[in-house]
Amino acid sequence: MKVKDADILIVPGYTNSGPDHWQSRWQQRLSTARRVEQAEWSKPVREDWTANMIQAVNEAERPVVVVAHSLGVPTVIQSIPHFRNEVAGAFLVAPPDVANPKIRPRHLMTFGPYPRDPLPFPSITIASRNDPYCAFDVAEDIAAAWGSLFVDAGEAGHLNAESGHGPWPEGSMTFAHFMSRL
Repeated sequence: MKVKDADILIVPGYTNSGPDHWQSRWQQRLSTARRVEQAEWSKPVREDWTANMIQAVNEAERPVVVVAHSLGVPTVIQSIPHFRNEVAGAFLVAPPDVANPKIRPRHLMTFGPYPRDPLPFPSITIASRNDPYCAFDVAEDIAAAWGSLFVDAGEAGHLNAESGHGPWPEGSMTFAHFMSRL
C-alpha cells in the first residue's frame, strides 16, 4: 500500500507529541497523515479519547493506517469494536502497561486492561527494553496476544523525543516496510 492510498492517523499519547517527536515529523512528511486530536492532552479520559479515535476512523475516506505512540496505543485498541471503516494496519509504538498500578499518572490505568483478542488487521508493536512505562516482557506478551509482529527496539527509552528519537530513521524504515506489505 502506498501512503497516497491510505488515511494515516497519527495517534499521540499523554500530553501529545511535540514538534520534535517523530510522530509530528512524520505527520509533516506524509501527505495523507492527520493527527487524532484530543481536547485534554494532559487529562486523558478514556471515553473522550476513544470517541475521537472512533470518529477519525469512521470519517476516513480511504483505508486507515494507524500510527500510535504510548497512550495512543490503548486508545486505538479500546476503540476497535466501534470502527465501521476499514483499518488496513496499525503501527503501535511503546505501549504503556495500563494494568500496572505503579504507572503515573494513575489515571492512565483507566485505559486498561488491554483486550487480549487478536487484532482484526495486520500490526507491528515496537517496544524498548528500558521503557519506564512498560516492562519489555509485558509489551512482548501483549503483542503476542494481539498477533502483532513484535520488534525489539533495544535500549531506547520511551521511543520519544526525550529519549533521542526525534527523527527516528529506524522507525521510518520499519514503517515504510510495513506499508509496503499492506
